[in-house]
Amino acid sequence: MINRVVQHCLALLLVVLAAQAQAADKPNIVILATGGTIAGSADSQTQAGYTSGQVGVDILINAVPQIKEIANISGEQVANVGSQDMSDAIWLKLAERVNALAAKSDVDGIVITHGTDTLEETSYFLNLVVNSSKPVVMTAAMRPSTALSADGPLNIYNAVAVAADKDAANRGVLVVANDDIHGARSFTKTSTTDVQTFKSIEYGLVGVSLYGQNRWFRGPFHKHTNASEFSVDGVDKLPRVDVIYITADVSPDLITAAVSNGAKGIVTAGVGNGNMTGPALEAVKAAIKDGVVVVRASRVTSGAVGRNVEVNDDETGSVAAAELHPARARVLLKLALLKTTDPAKIQQYFYTY
Repeated sequence: MINRVVQHCLALLLVVLAAQAQAADKPNIVILATGGTIAGSADSQTQAGYTSGQVGVDILINAVPQIKEIANISGEQVANVGSQDMSDAIWLKLAERVNALAAKSDVDGIVITHGTDTLEETSYFLNLVVNSSKPVVMTAAMRPSTALSADGPLNIYNAVAVAADKDAANRGVLVVANDDIHGARSFTKTSTTDVQTFKSIEYGLVGVSLYGQNRWFRGPFHKHTNASEFSVDGVDKLPRVDVIYITADVSPDLITAAVSNGAKGIVTAGVGNGNMTGPALEAVKAAIKDGVVVVRASRVTSGAVGRNVEVNDDETGSVAAAELHPARARVLLKLALLKTTDPAKIQQYFYTY
């Protein structure tokens, strides 16, 4: 009888040791949840309307049990909002947590679930302030978790597979959605409802992930993460930067109002090559004289805003946004203003980052 008990205990011990050995062979991935459609819920599987940020991180993880086959998974809820409500405060909280986790020897990669609406801004912000070469991978969904054929679960699976891939290191913050791997600087949302909404128009995809099998095409062309000189350590508030959309006969008092209400920087979403009306340009010149840094971006979906093309930036004192669209230009300008108000230095940031 005693021998049987001993044998049973030894068998259990072997099972435990085998499980521990198997777990030790897998990378450790932390999933940080912030809400968004991927955590959304609706009353029906087929209705268009839903409420973002209703499902917690544990439910998201348990909905994709297959991820535990490729990594040891833990999860944390950083926020639970629709990404239309993403804020500077959440950005700073998220950056602090990502940097803390990335500094741990027992964390190999980080996945962040997020809404699609402002994913471009959050991913680019983290791309500039995360001080690590470890994979940081963001993912999202166009359909809520309760939808028929929800896209969130496979996106999470692929995002974990990318974060667990050693070849994902040193590529900056990555965005995984609908089998595509995008760089944080280069992608944009192109459709309000299409599942294949994200496109990397200028630079192309970083790679693809097909059911967790990754193929890599390129690395980033600009400085990022642990090569970035930006930091939000000890920062509790970011400078106010407003985006002014330029149209035919735009009201220049929109620019004046931004200055009057405390904007430290302004990004113009200009026509064509970052151009604007004569009265708007005069308002920009006045804002610059008041100490506000103005960056000229474009409302056009592709191409770069060149310096001293249709607007003489040297004379005006403005900054050309290069390939950054207005939302990303706003992110970079916020961080740049923590360091300087010199337009020449900020112009170099736009070429470098």
